[in-house]
Amino acid sequence: MHLFDRAFVFFLAVFAAIALQVGFAFAADTPTSPEPVSQPARPAGNKERITVAREAIKAKDFKRSIAELTLAVQEHPGNAELHNLLGYSYRKQATPDLPRAFEQYRLALKFDSEHRGANEYIGEAYLMDKKPAKAEDHLAKLKSICGNTTCEEYQDLAKSIADYRAKNR
Repeated sequence: MHLFDRAFVFFLAVFAAIALQVGFAFAADTPTSPEPVSQPARPAGNKERITVAREAIKAKDFKRSIAELTLAVQEHPGNAELHNLLGYSYRKQATPDLPRAFEQYRLALKFDSEHRGANEYIGEAYLMDKKPAKAEDHLAKLKSICGNTTCEEYQDLAKSIADYRAKNR
């Protein structure tokens, strides 16, 4: 046998020995049947998260709605309704976070400029921020979107503007 042949045979023997050790170690460490996976505490799907968030909003549990909606927008960043509801939750919590609310409403309107709820709610946020002219811009936008003044979002924002004007004469 040539020196090259001996070296090759030696290499194969060492490689086989290492492969067998690694293989046996892996096999010993690997369970024969997979462990059951526990279900997550929170719902995983977008529909479940939005349902939980809407229930939390209805219960005025804005901490929970913010948590659920934050996860939902991470999973579906282009969903205008999720951003709208997250903005609403930031605005309606005990200590409103208007900068975050505006950020979420603007994202909702970026993804759907004719989103009725986002136009209504950002208008209400502008009233909280003492900027009624900007609220009126969104009221005009709602009139254009709805084609009239009878849609609920238009009427709600119009009432909020009227109440704001009556209190701030």
